[in-house]
Amino acid sequence: MIEPTDRTPDAAEWDERYGTSSRIWSGEPNGALLAEVADLTPGRALDVGCGEGADAVWLARRGWRVTALDVSAVALQRAAAHAREAGVDVTWVHAGLVEAGLPAGGFDLVSAQYPALRTLPGAVAERTLADLVAPGGTLLVVHHVVDLLAVPTPGGFDPAQYVLPADVAALLGQGWRIEVDERRPRTVSGGAGAHHRDDVVLRARRS
Repeated sequence: MIEPTDRTPDAAEWDERYGTSSRIWSGEPNGALLAEVADLTPGRALDVGCGEGADAVWLARRGWRVTALDVSAVALQRAAAHAREAGVDVTWVHAGLVEAGLPAGGFDLVSAQYPALRTLPGAVAERTLADLVAPGGTLLVVHHVVDLLAVPTPGGFDPAQYVLPADVAALLGQGWRIEVDERRPRTVSGGAGAHHRDDVVLRARRS
């Protein structure tokens, strides 16, 4: 595992959250990933905010060479155990997306499923996502449908502070083709976030 480069408060907060339970998420790969990636030719994949590793393991089982990153060391330990049980190899990176220093154009698939990416001046996180995609590669960003006009409760989720699919779509200009940009229902067997019933799915291809 690569040594951590992210020492932000987010890392401690996520470690604390994962530490409250032996498993946070459903343990199953995300439905939008299955739907949008199943027909792609396996290559190099990046799983952004990999959590407990269900998506990374699913990709590796299908022949992808997977790099998976997360700010939480607790999540990565669980993800690595999941991969060992599944008999697949994944490169685990303990870092935030921007801080990870991954190679530009290094991935045929960049998947960000419900990423907790903070908005930064100059749309740094959004541009990093796009820059990591190789020519001919696919960028997949999925998030829950959120009410941008809702007033966040104290300590609650404020969508204005986080990167959403629309933010990524807004900067994909020349050299990109948006193939999917839609709202769709989701079905989840359990785990945190199971109460969300609809997602926004953005899939774009780099020329």
